[in-house]
Amino acid sequence: MAHNLEKDLERWLSGGLIDADTATRIRAFEKSREGTAGLHWPVLFAVAFGALLLGAGVLLFVAAHWDSLAPGSRFGLLLAMVALFHLAAAMAADRFPPLAHALHAVGTISLGAAIFLGGQIFHLQEHWPGGVMLWAIGAWGAWLLLRDWPQAALAALLTPIWLGGEWIEATAGWNGGEKVLLEGALLLAITYLSAPSSERESATRKALAWTGGLGLIPLVVLTASSSSFHYGNEHSLPEAILYAGWGAALTLPLVVSWILRRKAAWMNAVAALWVLLLGTTSLDARGSLSGDWWHNLGFYLASVVGSLAMIGWGIAEGRRERVNLGVAGFALTVLAFYFSTVMDKLGRSASLIGLGILFLVGGWALEKTRRGLVERIKRGAA
Repeated sequence: MAHNLEKDLERWLSGGLIDADTATRIRAFEKSREGTAGLHWPVLFAVAFGALLLGAGVLLFVAAHWDSLAPGSRFGLLLAMVALFHLAAAMAADRFPPLAHALHAVGTISLGAAIFLGGQIFHLQEHWPGGVMLWAIGAWGAWLLLRDWPQAALAALLTPIWLGGEWIEATAGWNGGEKVLLEGALLLAITYLSAPSSERESATRKALAWTGGLGLIPLVVLTASSSSFHYGNEHSLPEAILYAGWGAALTLPLVVSWILRRKAAWMNAVAALWVLLLGTTSLDARGSLSGDWWHNLGFYLASVVGSLAMIGWGIAEGRRERVNLGVAGFALTVLAFYFSTVMDKLGRSASLIGLGILFLVGGWALEKTRRGLVERIKRGAA
C-alpha cells in the first residue's frame, strides 16, 4: 500500500469525510490494482532501449548522408528529425504513454544534435556553451508543456552543463577553476539526490534522485583529485573570479535545494560544508596520496564522515536509496584505503588473505547492517 495513500486516508478519516468501512474498501480496491496498475520492468526497459536505438539509428543515417546533402537539405532534415519524434510521441500519448515519454525525450535529445549541426551548416561563431544553453532552453520548454520526468531530467542535466561550460571558457588558461566546478557539481548532485521525501515524491523527483545518485561517487573522487588538474598552466585563477565562482558553485545548488525541500534544505547547507571539507583533501589522478597528514588521510576521513552522514540522513527522512548509497560509499572508502595504504605494506600472500577476509567479513557485516537499517525505515513508514 502506498504510503501517500495511507496518509490521505488518515486525514480523511480524521476530518470525518469517510468512515472506517469506506477506508477499508479503498485499501482493498487499491491493493487489487497493484499488480496491473503499472508496467513491468521488461516492458519499460524495452521501450527505453528501443527509443535509444531508434535515436542512434537516425543520427547514424543522417551522418552517413550528411556530405551528400546541400545546406538547405541538411537544415530541413534536422528540423524534420526533431519534429517527427515529437509528432510520433503526440500520436502515441493516448495509446501508450511510456512510448510517448520516450519519443519526446528522443526528440529533445535530437534538438541538441540539430543545434550543433545547424551551427556547422551556417558557420556560426563557435561557442559551445551557447549551443548547450539553447538545448537547455528547449528542454525546459518541453518540460513546461509536457510536465514529464524525462524532460525534467534533461533540463536538470543540461542547465549545469551549460553553466559549467561557461565557467570552463571563462577560466581557460588559469589553474584552480576545476576544483570550483567539481565542488559545485558535487553539491548539485547531493541536491538532486535529496529531492524526494516522504511528503514530496513524484516521478520527476525520483529521476533527479537517480541523476544525483549516479554522479555522486564519481564526483567525490574527481573533487578530491582536482588539485592535480593543472594542464601545464602557470597562472592561478584571480581571486575575484575565484570567489565569484565559489559563491555561485555553493549558492545555486542551495537555492535549488530550497525550491525542492523548503525548510528541510538546512541539511543541504550542512552538505555544502562537507563538500568544502572534501575539497581540502588531495587524491592525485594516479590514485596515490601525497602531502602532509591531512592530505594523506583527509580523503578517507572525509569520505567516511560523508558516508555515515548520508546513512543518517536517509534514516532521518526514511529514504532507502540514501542508506544504500552511504553504505556503498563506506565500503568503497575502506577498499580504497586498503589498496593504497595497507596492501603495499604486506607481502603478496598476506595482502591477498587480508583482502579476502575484508571482502567476506566486511561484506557480510555491511550487508547485515544495511538490511537492518532498511528494515528500520520500513517499520517507520508502516
